[in-house]
Amino acid sequence: MTGTRSIAAIVVAAGRGERASAGGDPEPKQYRALHGEAVLSRTIKAFLASSEVDWVLPVIHADHADRFAALGLTDPRLLPPVTGAASRQGSVLAGLQALAPRRPDLVLIQDAARPLVSPEVISGVIAALATSDAALPVVPVTDTIKRSLDGTTVAATEDRNTLFAAQTPQGFRFPQILSAHLRATRMPREFTDDAAIAEWAGLTVALTPGSTRNIKITHPEDFARAERLLGGGQTMETRIGSGFDVHPFEPGDAVWLGGVEIAHTHKLKGHSDADVALHALTDAIYGALGEGDIGSFFPPSDPQWKGAASSIFLAHAAGLVAERGGRIVNLDITIVAEAPRIGPHVAAMKAAIAGICNTTPSRVAVKATTSEELGFVGRREGIVAMASASIELPRQEN
Repeated sequence: MTGTRSIAAIVVAAGRGERASAGGDPEPKQYRALHGEAVLSRTIKAFLASSEVDWVLPVIHADHADRFAALGLTDPRLLPPVTGAASRQGSVLAGLQALAPRRPDLVLIQDAARPLVSPEVISGVIAALATSDAALPVVPVTDTIKRSLDGTTVAATEDRNTLFAAQTPQGFRFPQILSAHLRATRMPREFTDDAAIAEWAGLTVALTPGSTRNIKITHPEDFARAERLLGGGQTMETRIGSGFDVHPFEPGDAVWLGGVEIAHTHKLKGHSDADVALHALTDAIYGALGEGDIGSFFPPSDPQWKGAASSIFLAHAAGLVAERGGRIVNLDITIVAEAPRIGPHVAAMKAAIAGICNTTPSRVAVKATTSEELGFVGRREGIVAMASASIELPRQEN
């Protein structure tokens, strides 16, 4: 047992995976090879690689015992697989009941079809369970979402600032989620995920940073995307971009800088939250990708971005890097301001930016300087930020 809390992970792999079939391939998606290794094997190994996880329990289809055995997985923390049910909800309950004799303190519930889950996503969920009943990794929704009552006409446009896409692993305090699942069996409905059962049971569900790489393999094209994210044997090339932004002050009591709110005598003026540091960094990533700037994707003339969090823009840029099979190498920001003082907030900014971009704070640099009281910055009329981004992308021949 690691630490003071015992932690188990359930990997749900009891489906037939028919929607992901390509070219008539009869192999269930969780046993198909992804970059030379079965999807289910990759998912299980992601949790065995975590020193925080004490047990990993696969839940498999009754017909897949031989397929699972053929994976050849061996680890003292890997428990014998249990047979799932006809529904995902039933399969999770089977896993929870199988774990009950071990009495884990916490349980992580993971879809087998998310083989690219990162250590950072897993650790973030576990950390959140120190103060919350449940934890759910999410990524911001960047597309405009429309609601329709009949499937043919738009009834409303949703506020995407309040919308997030759920991922796994979803984490819970074991006794609470087991009790909630048992109660849910008496309901005449199927819940779409375990966080929904926790919400229904009145548990507090915290949001933690997910990852645009943590995709769920559902359709044939998802295999191609996952191969690209894993590199697919392609040669990578380094790309560098730069960004610059400036915002004036206006009356207010706080500024947003580097994803952190800082008390101040003024705020920055802009259509969004005017986070000049994140704006410069977002443009730097777009530049490395060969794209336009923030205005190309999030035009200031669009009222939906009025007061929007700049983390949405940065998450979109970082998401494009991941979608193209790339990764962020390092991010570098220089903030030029007479006030407020930046130094006390650098660590928080690095952590915020790393979380948004699904990287580590060690790959983020935040520096601050003044203009020696020269120019508009010296007159305390605004703030300037400059940024550079280095990324790796699969090499293109043209």
